[in-house]
Amino acid sequence: MTDALAKSISIQVQVRYLTEQSKPADNRFAFAYTITICNEGDRAAQLLDRHWIITDGNGKIQEVRGEGVVGEQPLIQPGACHTYTSGCLLETPVGSMQGSYGMQSSDGELFRAPIAVFRLAKPNALH
Repeated sequence: MTDALAKSISIQVQVRYLTEQSKPADNRFAFAYTITICNEGDRAAQLLDRHWIITDGNGKIQEVRGEGVVGEQPLIQPGACHTYTSGCLLETPVGSMQGSYGMQSSDGELFRAPIAVFRLAKPNALH
């Protein structure tokens, strides 16, 4: 049932480059990402933890694990969505993120909802 639970969670990502927080001369590129997590299943699901794999343009990989998202462990009811915004810093103008959320269904089943790879790119950094 775990695969069906994972497939019942849809994850949409929007990325913004933060010009005001970036310093390209110092290899500092700041990005904000807004994530919307929707429960398309028939059971409530609580987001317990996150696991991110962040890769910069040089192939340097950072792994981030932690409880919840932005200090919350939202309970997402069937048909409902939860949206939050967070950010990351890269040493290159282009990179990517992917990962998963550890979740628990209302009947206690633990599962991981995958987050597909998405690109972080300073405007005009890609041709």
